[in-house]
Amino acid sequence: MDTEETQRQLQILTDRAEITDLLDRYLRSLDNGVFDEEWARAFHTEDVTAEMPIGTVHGRDALLARVRQAMARFDRTVHLGTNAIIEIDGARATTRGAQLSTHVLADGTGSVFISAGHADAELVRTADGWRISASSLRVVWTQGPPPRLTEEQEPVLP
Repeated sequence: MDTEETQRQLQILTDRAEITDLLDRYLRSLDNGVFDEEWARAFHTEDVTAEMPIGTVHGRDALLARVRQAMARFDRTVHLGTNAIIEIDGARATTRGAQLSTHVLADGTGSVFISAGHADAELVRTADGWRISASSLRVVWTQGPPPRLTEEQEPVLP
C-alpha cells in the first residue's frame, strides 16, 4: 500500500469517526434540552432542511424554533441511534440509521411516548467540521400516548 492510499484510507476513517461523533452528540443534545443558536450551529448548516414527524423546516433558525417547540412537550427524553451506515464522497456524506426515542410527556401525567424509525442525513464538511445539511426522521411505530400538537404539527405516522 502506497502513502497516497494510506492517507486516503486514514481520511475516510477520520471522517467516519467525526460523523459518528457528530450524530451521537446530536442525539445526546436532544436529551440535554439546551436549544440555542450555538446548539444549532454545532450540528447544522445554515441552509439545513429537516423532515420531522411534525413537519418539514428549511433553514437553521426555523429548525431551532421547531426543535424548541417540539421538545418543550417533554419532561425528559432518551434518544438512541444505532446501525448507522455512512457513505462518504469527498466533502459530502450520507447516513442512515435506526432511532429509538423515549419521551416522558410534560402534561403532568407521567405518560411515556416511544417512537422508532429510520434517521437519514446528508452532511457536508465545513471549516468547522462536519455539519448536517439535510435530515429526515421517518417514524415506523409508536407506543403510548403522543404529545398534544397544534393542527399544523400533526405527526406523519405510518
